[in-house]
Amino acid sequence: MRIKLKFLGAAGNVTGSCYLLEANKKRLLVDCGLYQEHDLKSRNWQSFPVPPKSIDAVLLTHAHLDHCGRLPRLVKEGFRGKIYCTDVTGDIAEIMLIDSGSIQEEDARYKKKRHDKEGRKGPYPEIPLYTAEDAKNTMPFFKRVRYGKTVNLGKGISATFRDAGHVLGSAMIMVTIRQGTGERTILFSGDIGRWDKPILKDPTVFEQADYVLVESTYGNRLLESVTSTRERLKEVILSTLKTGGNLVIPTFALERAQELLYHLRELRNERRIPMVMTFLDSPMAVNITDIFEHHPGFYDAETLDMVRQGLSPFQFPGLKMVRTGEESRAINSVRGTAIILAGSGMCTGGRIKHHLVANISRPESTVLFVGYQARNTMGREIVDGATTVRILGQRYPVSARIERIDGFSAHADRDELVRWLSGLKTPPGHIFVVHGEQEVAEEFRDLVKAKMGWNISVPAYLEETSLE
Repeated sequence: MRIKLKFLGAAGNVTGSCYLLEANKKRLLVDCGLYQEHDLKSRNWQSFPVPPKSIDAVLLTHAHLDHCGRLPRLVKEGFRGKIYCTDVTGDIAEIMLIDSGSIQEEDARYKKKRHDKEGRKGPYPEIPLYTAEDAKNTMPFFKRVRYGKTVNLGKGISATFRDAGHVLGSAMIMVTIRQGTGERTILFSGDIGRWDKPILKDPTVFEQADYVLVESTYGNRLLESVTSTRERLKEVILSTLKTGGNLVIPTFALERAQELLYHLRELRNERRIPMVMTFLDSPMAVNITDIFEHHPGFYDAETLDMVRQGLSPFQFPGLKMVRTGEESRAINSVRGTAIILAGSGMCTGGRIKHHLVANISRPESTVLFVGYQARNTMGREIVDGATTVRILGQRYPVSARIERIDGFSAHADRDELVRWLSGLKTPPGHIFVVHGEQEVAEEFRDLVKAKMGWNISVPAYLEETSLE
């Protein structure tokens, strides 16, 4: 039984998730994500290691751009198979990819104008990686599937999607390969969610798999509980109110925005914070929040009970959903303290850059990070203590108070990752640790090896292995 697995992304780093599985004369990709670390962005421009037209299907775990963001380029370069994902992932991916294409176009125009003025060339072509139209052309290839329903991919290969508890519609994917009388199962964890978090159900736990790819974003860290996370958020809000500045929160449009709105609503209802003008300044996050509102069947019991009482988990007095650029610019004229949620979550693009320009040098303002910051991103630069930061071509002193709350993360922490693996009743033939910075992945590998004694490794970028 010859099965080949090649690691085309998120191997020794966090973003760019992409894995090539070859068996029974079929080629499958699991995810096709965008690289977001600054020093790895050149990979987005490189040709795919295998011709896109030779790939039979893509299995998509969820709609974050580091998992789906290169799909328009894959289609543009010849892919003509199906992209399998849950129905909600398909809906959200459409929003994410079209927005990403628009940003690619806008960034290309801005960079060309700036580089022409400065008389230089950038490291990447001054054209969009793909356009909004390219993203729209990708959507006909999407094929929606339900949790728990097995999809026949042909030639003895099938896939089953299970709830990952990470973001709305996210999935872990079990691929089953049959050859003669033999059978092998390969489990792709995608991004694993956390237990006992609001809104979504807990991650699915598996009892058996021959091979496992497990993410390791927080493989060497423990994260705060929901209770302490909400308490920390309250403290940051109240302290910013005292100084009279704005609270600026770089926010991922999918999941983080909705979870923040949920916690702000709860703090308001419990009268633990006063009414503060709050802006969700991200058309994409606003649209995705609408999708959340229309899919209560994915909620956990507590949030579903709230909906049955006729309440929205994401709405409260003083909240303004911002769509237009004019509305976004008007936020800067608001007197007193405002809470501003804007994308992108790692400060790599979007409206957050303009809010940072207006607030990063104000000692009375606070910039609060509530999600993972990949290395070589502006967000990581700030949380690591940079005294100045380059935003939109200019450098600004970092005088605002910088805060970080890791408990909002939608990724399982070290102990939760071990809990997920511990559900396996028999040792897998091999575990591959992916989707983590090299040193973090290695620490998690060593922990699992010491605790369980299982065969486990951290694959390198472009490494290929045979699963016998």
